[in-house]
Amino acid sequence: MVYRDDYFIRHSISVSAVIVRAWITHKYSGGDWNVKWEENLLHAVAKNYTLLQTIPPFERPFKDHQVCLEWNMGYIWNLQANRIPQCPLENDVVALLGFPYASSGENTGIVKKFPRFQNRELEATRRQRMDYPVFTVSLWLYLLHYCKANLCGILYFVDSNEMYGTPSVFLTEEGYLHIQMHLVKGEDLAVKTKFIVPLKEWFRLDISFNGGQIVVTTSIGQDLKSYHNQTISFREDFHYNDTAGYFIIGGSRYVAGIEGFFGPLKYYRLRSLHPAQIFNPLLEKQLAEQIKLYYERCAEVQEIISVYASAALRGGERQEACHLHNSYLDLQRKYGRPLMCRAFPWEKELKDKHPSLFQALLEMDLLTVPRNQNESVLEIGGKIFEKAVKRLSSVDGLHQISSVVPLLMDSSCCGYHKASYYLAVFYETGLNVPRDQLQGMLYSLVGGQGSERLSSMNLGYKHYQGIDNYPLDWELSYAYYSNIATKTPLDQHTLQGDQAYVETIRLKDDEILKVQTKEDGDVFMWLKHEATRGNAAAQQRLAQMLFWGQQGVAKNPEAAIEWYAKGALETEDPALIYDYAIVLFKGQGVKKNRRLALELMKKAASKGLHQAVNGLGWYYHKFKKNYTKAAKYWLKAEEMGNPDASYNLGVLHLDGIFPGVPGRNQTLAGEYFHKAAQGGHMEGTLWCSLYYITGNLKTFPRDPEKAVVWAKHVAEKNGYLGHVIRKGLNAYLEGSWHEALLYYVLAAETGIEVSQTNLAHICEERPDLARRYLGVNCVWRYYNFSVFQIDAPSFAYLKMGDLYYYGHQNQSQDLELSVQMYAQAALDGDSQGFFNLALLIEEGTIIPHHILDFLEIDSTLHSNNISILQELYARCWSHSNEESFSPCSLAWLYLHLRLLWGAVLHSALIYFLGTFLLSILIAWTVQYFQSVSASDSSPRPSRASPDTATSTASPAVTPAADASDQDQPTVTNNLEPRG
Repeated sequence: MVYRDDYFIRHSISVSAVIVRAWITHKYSGGDWNVKWEENLLHAVAKNYTLLQTIPPFERPFKDHQVCLEWNMGYIWNLQANRIPQCPLENDVVALLGFPYASSGENTGIVKKFPRFQNRELEATRRQRMDYPVFTVSLWLYLLHYCKANLCGILYFVDSNEMYGTPSVFLTEEGYLHIQMHLVKGEDLAVKTKFIVPLKEWFRLDISFNGGQIVVTTSIGQDLKSYHNQTISFREDFHYNDTAGYFIIGGSRYVAGIEGFFGPLKYYRLRSLHPAQIFNPLLEKQLAEQIKLYYERCAEVQEIISVYASAALRGGERQEACHLHNSYLDLQRKYGRPLMCRAFPWEKELKDKHPSLFQALLEMDLLTVPRNQNESVLEIGGKIFEKAVKRLSSVDGLHQISSVVPLLMDSSCCGYHKASYYLAVFYETGLNVPRDQLQGMLYSLVGGQGSERLSSMNLGYKHYQGIDNYPLDWELSYAYYSNIATKTPLDQHTLQGDQAYVETIRLKDDEILKVQTKEDGDVFMWLKHEATRGNAAAQQRLAQMLFWGQQGVAKNPEAAIEWYAKGALETEDPALIYDYAIVLFKGQGVKKNRRLALELMKKAASKGLHQAVNGLGWYYHKFKKNYTKAAKYWLKAEEMGNPDASYNLGVLHLDGIFPGVPGRNQTLAGEYFHKAAQGGHMEGTLWCSLYYITGNLKTFPRDPEKAVVWAKHVAEKNGYLGHVIRKGLNAYLEGSWHEALLYYVLAAETGIEVSQTNLAHICEERPDLARRYLGVNCVWRYYNFSVFQIDAPSFAYLKMGDLYYYGHQNQSQDLELSVQMYAQAALDGDSQGFFNLALLIEEGTIIPHHILDFLEIDSTLHSNNISILQELYARCWSHSNEESFSPCSLAWLYLHLRLLWGAVLHSALIYFLGTFLLSILIAWTVQYFQSVSASDSSPRPSRASPDTATSTASPAVTPAADASDQDQPTVTNNLEPRG
């Protein structure tokens, strides 16, 4: 600690801070010389400390060892004696958030994790301050409401034991800040500020910790004029280790988040700063200002609607009291226009400002809306949205967008955020409106804050890919995707709302399109006929279609349950028996009957159905609380390959109630969840994504990208997204191009791959429609989006390869990217990918070595283009699905014929053949001239007599062999289709 490193002192201790502590303990209150000083410190009645100044390692003097080194050792040491090692360039400032985050007030948020410092000095400082925290947090907030629960999360630390750590900042019901710390002695300490934070105003919250002193400051406005400031001091020592866990911004499974927006968030890990020293400006100022203006306008719209609705209700009550009751008036009230007073005292300026709103209110029957103000505003917003959608669903719906936008804005202000998503897509894609990225971001964020499913998926997708001016941020993407992924299983079990099963139906696949049906379609009627006859498979398929709304059939749980019951009681099919038992257990569309459900479940299990075996375990767990029996059935079902059973066993280990295993075992629970996720279990997938984002389990190392992929996979099964996709598909099948384009654009912008490729296909089929109404290059944009998805179809890679090869509109030719796209298609087993790569080589394109390695073609064995061509054509042929000759096989044969001909031309045989043919030619020429000269010297023959019969070239009678052909049937051009 005193001297610099030299030949003898190789590792002098590097000290960044020296703290001298002093404390007094009573003899009989725990003080003892034989215990560690930390334990004595906990029982101290008085204590103090001071910091001593330290000398940096390279400013210390060398020690004179009074030793003379040999000349060679001394020379070698002097070469490095004065060399100061360079520490890694590292800063203690962490930008946790740079782009606005829309917090919906639910149990999802952004998860961030700090690594240890690479710089040795910084890491040493961090470790020394674990019981004397020195750090600063600075974040921007825009709050819409105070907390509706006891506490709402703003920023808090969760340690490796899943407990709150230092710091933890929450918002209370009254608008105060609740700041919580974890003490060295293991307890928690919390304090509440004396001031409340502002609503619907951007403000910056700065919290600095310096040992036991906390300074809280809120500043508002662009000039950051101070709004409130409070200093809080404590005598206790805080425990602070920012790498032994993770930070959460917003909500989590422990606490709901705030309702509002987060702005930039900076964290100074080793410094306690005054607000004036903090550099954390409000980024995206235009977007932040637009958010503020949006809510100011919406407050005005909501006030107009509230006053209008309440006045209409009062007027309706007076009319009801005064009207005579007769048949004519009853019919008038039932079928006529609603009677209401039109003489509201609105200012002309206000009417001119919101013309579409007033027109919509005048045309609306407000006597049926709820009396609760918030509910009435939301319901009116829904009615306005339905009016807008009705216009968009017309034959020329896209042409109506400009007139629909004001209605959607009013609906959005009412809190009906489906309208917000429509507006976001219109502005982001320029769908018959001027393309405006700022407005697109605004309405997408507003919809995400309102927990609109498609808006949240849109935000998650844009941050996952870092496109459309959204920054690449996987943690932020996970916050949005996990919100919808958590709701997806609940939505599927809710038989209400505009939902449909998400099906992977490609518009290029004619076979799948043929089996799409409706209640009056041929496929449905045939299934119904077979089901009525007692066909168990038809009954099961029919019930599934009706229950989930699959294959184009509208959701009808009541009808589905009838078929489940009929099949279970008549056909003895174990799958139908199980399905009906579940319906009876849960009372979905039918009265609960637990006794009959258990009887049916046992019956299905006895027939070897693994779902039923798992169902018995669920019954004993849920209704009997018999965990031993539940585990027994679940272990049996898991052996049979049931993913639900794997998940349930994981829950037992997570809750610490697995029979014979003491305590919770998160590691084993994680293994079961992972197994369930691999089997397609949604809740198991959600747990795995949570483990990947937090990194708190050793078996799940932190991987934010993988966490996003798993959460996205579940979110894209959401029924509300399925409803939009189904509407687009139905419109396409009916030939309603405007409606099909609209709904596929809405679905594609959420990031689901099948809708992106389908939309690109529509734009290829109707380029005139795409050019007229879309402000983006549709084919390029959505094929390009699709190839960056996991499990993208090979035809999308081929299409992008073609676009890069030929160039497309503003995109110039790029052979390198074209080769990459074809190679990816080839790797997916598409023969066309191999064929296109071979054609590029024949045109003179050089395939890079990393592409050959990607395709597992050994460049040492295939060192020239001919060898590579042979391999590519051979693979193309082997991957071709055609039984007869395919382009691949013909190309392979043609290549080998060329090689054979080239080999012949370069062999010695060709010289012999050439000489031989030349000799024959010369001999024939000589002989020809000799014969000509001989004929000129011989006498000419006499001319034949004209009476002599001459043979004609065409016989007068057809030969008998030809005559037989006349009895054969003739081939006609009237071809009939095969039966």
